[in-house]
Amino acid sequence: MAVRANSSELELLIDPDARLTCLASGFQFTEGLVWDPADNAIYFSDIPSDARWRWSESRGAERVAHPAFKGNGLVCDRKGNLIVCEHVTSAVVRLCRPGQREFLAFHHRGKYLNSPNDLVLRGADGTIYFTDPDYGRWNDWIGIKRTSELGFKGVFRVPGEGGDAELLVDEQEFDQPNGLCFSPDESLLYVNDSPRAHIKVFDVRPDGTLANGRVFKAGIGAGIGEGMEDDPTLHDELHRSGAVDGMKSDERGNIWVTGPGGVWVIDPEARHLGVIEAPEVVGNLAWGGPDLRSLFLGTSTTLHVVPTRVAGARLPHFEPDLL
Repeated sequence: MAVRANSSELELLIDPDARLTCLASGFQFTEGLVWDPADNAIYFSDIPSDARWRWSESRGAERVAHPAFKGNGLVCDRKGNLIVCEHVTSAVVRLCRPGQREFLAFHHRGKYLNSPNDLVLRGADGTIYFTDPDYGRWNDWIGIKRTSELGFKGVFRVPGEGGDAELLVDEQEFDQPNGLCFSPDESLLYVNDSPRAHIKVFDVRPDGTLANGRVFKAGIGAGIGEGMEDDPTLHDELHRSGAVDGMKSDERGNIWVTGPGGVWVIDPEARHLGVIEAPEVVGNLAWGGPDLRSLFLGTSTTLHVVPTRVAGARLPHFEPDLL
């Protein structure tokens, strides 16, 4: 692995000589990473294997759920509960401790959602924002093959206590909305679109609705078409051509997103600072560790970590008074 810089400014974010460390292997396609400070562990999904995993320095990799309804995106809420986007149930669910399961969102205006993919929690009020492409309905490798009811793919929000999913943006905004993240101050919401190979950004109004959607960064590799993301035989092609998928913001507002060759680093002015190269397709990423300067990468069949000089943006469940 090498840090490939387009700008000297990348050195402020990551050591040019930084190297990936492989933490675990033997998966099919890793996704949905989230760091849980209460457990000092990273949780992640292996969608095709229908499993959820936990890695900690003290115990290594442990499978903590199987079956897992082919869960994908993961976040923790303010109480430390895990919230999961599930492909099989087409739902966003909360896994409360110890073992209680709550449906938070599974329908919009009387129709089932497509297959919730990735999600973020708004610290201001605990609202859950999530993307709803139809990847989990393509076939049985990453979901269950079935037809969609909605007829479009959107970005939704739902109150932290659950309810009817509210569509936030025009139904024509996206082909397949995928990864999303807030800016550190939550004034902006970034959402990428895998087939269009770009990232859009929206202003977040005080009431949490979105406005002024525009393309933030275009031309991030090739678009994912049906038969690519879910086909393991095409992973090498996808790795070379690249695709936007998982995405996170650091504490300075830079965007770290999956793309050709690994993870692209893009500054708030949309300048491409460089690439953190990885050996396989990167599905998602998350900062963790005591100082949030360990960047974990879900690298298809493996889980890797690399140290960074910048910390990840602090998420609501990182606040000391909430632990």
